[in-house]
Amino acid sequence: MPRDHHFADLVFTGGPVYTVDPARSWADAVAVRDGRIVVVGADHDVRHLIGADTEVVDLAGKLLLPGFQDAHVHPVLGGTTMLGCDLHHLEDAGAYAEAVAAYAAANPDRAWITGGGWSMEAFPGGTPHRELLDAVVPDRPVALPNRDGHGLWVNSRALELAGITRDTPDPADGRIERDPDGTPTGMLQEGAAELVHRCVPATGEDEFLQGLLAGQRYLHSFGITGWQDAAVGSAFGPGDVYGAYLAADAEGTLTARVRAAQWWDREGGLEQLPWFAERRVEAAALRDGRGRFSAGSVKMMLDGVAENHTAAMLEPYLDGCGCSSGASGLDFIDPERLDGYVAALDAEGFQVHFHALGDRAVRSALDAVEAALARNGHRGNRHHLAHLQVVHPQDIPRFRALGATANIQPLWACHEPQMDELTIPFLGERRSGWQYPFGSLVRAGAMIAAGSDWSVSTPDVMLGVHTAVNRRAPGEDERVLGPEERMDLGSALAAYTAGSARVNHLDDVAGSVQPGKYADLVVLDRDPFAGPAGAIGDTRVLRTYVEGELVHAVQ
Repeated sequence: MPRDHHFADLVFTGGPVYTVDPARSWADAVAVRDGRIVVVGADHDVRHLIGADTEVVDLAGKLLLPGFQDAHVHPVLGGTTMLGCDLHHLEDAGAYAEAVAAYAAANPDRAWITGGGWSMEAFPGGTPHRELLDAVVPDRPVALPNRDGHGLWVNSRALELAGITRDTPDPADGRIERDPDGTPTGMLQEGAAELVHRCVPATGEDEFLQGLLAGQRYLHSFGITGWQDAAVGSAFGPGDVYGAYLAADAEGTLTARVRAAQWWDREGGLEQLPWFAERRVEAAALRDGRGRFSAGSVKMMLDGVAENHTAAMLEPYLDGCGCSSGASGLDFIDPERLDGYVAALDAEGFQVHFHALGDRAVRSALDAVEAALARNGHRGNRHHLAHLQVVHPQDIPRFRALGATANIQPLWACHEPQMDELTIPFLGERRSGWQYPFGSLVRAGAMIAAGSDWSVSTPDVMLGVHTAVNRRAPGEDERVLGPEERMDLGSALAAYTAGSARVNHLDDVAGSVQPGKYADLVVLDRDPFAGPAGAIGDTRVLRTYVEGELVHAVQ
């Protein structure tokens, strides 16, 4: 029997509904028909839309929100790691060794042991040694990235296959950690990891597709209905995940809306542009333009991370004694050429997604956006800077002035042990106070988007929101990291919804609960506005919808 189009397919009643519309308005009820929101209002506004076949969800005081969007994430990497030797759920060196040994024993046919997710906090100075891996897997190569993807832990067999010895020089964009006699320790920082990655068998398309689908299920469980994949092309290991997205979208198994940030090869230049453009056209043509995958962004990784002193700083890092180390981090892309690269990408209609963690990298990215504006005018490409660990105060107002979005990863803005052991002593008190300046950016009128960088850290949006609001993680150190940089709850939720939807060029169809937009929605197990700020992190997702179809539900 044909469906009666006078009625809704799905109705939510008994609110509250935080719409995240321009007025940040509230409602009590929402009606959905054919995958789109048709009514937002009070319970009496939707009663006439409830028919015999209408599914009615009584919110009973639980909060309904727009579906979350993650503005910087690596779902295929995260999913394939979950299917490999996954260390994310473990915390200490002994547990890592046991897990690697168990995985190797359970997978005797795997030529390489891969996976990853170990934490730098588990090892002195953040650098594990090959000997721990050698003790459990002496006969096969092991290559395990850490949680942030900026370091690779390998065993002696992997070093041997890669030809890395005490005589191997450090690459320009990385560092081989060494014992006092010069022997490699098995810890490869940044670009040095590529010396091993090139030896690892390429991940097959089917494995990438399975990783994507596993990652998608996991992200849906946290209410995430869309994202920007921050490394499509290469980086962070062997292989290219672009084909997995094409396949999933073509076969209809891609249930999220995804924007690909195509990886800028820092060894190359503008000869990459035609390739980026070809892929953008190919993705846009999927399913006659009705696909959920697009490829209109380019990811430019400007620097590394502060913990291994590769984040680009305006002033040198301090040494263990509090004196200048003379080293101020790495520029992965030549600053002299960056402005020209960004202007050319902007002219071709590409959004630039910058990895900018240190204050020098942030300034370089803003300078490049400014140069692009001067050359091309405002083209609406919505460039954004991710991570923003250290931002010089003089650069805070430039975000609004240049229309650059601050793409924040809130979970990192807390006083975790890694901050005390690997960061603050080497930044010093003044620069440590410039870390993750969310509140300052909000007050300065900057546009804010939010993401997790999973698999670096959990994609649990409500934990990120909790940390943005409290500047401390649930159950962690009681100290607050920069209390003046707290965000209010509404702004934090808006960053994960309307803000990220805008960065993903999806704000016309998603990111808020408004008539005409897709019914990408999430139901929480409570209304966090009604409880104490310290309990926000306890919030869980009950249901996740994409175009009115249930893609996750707590049983």
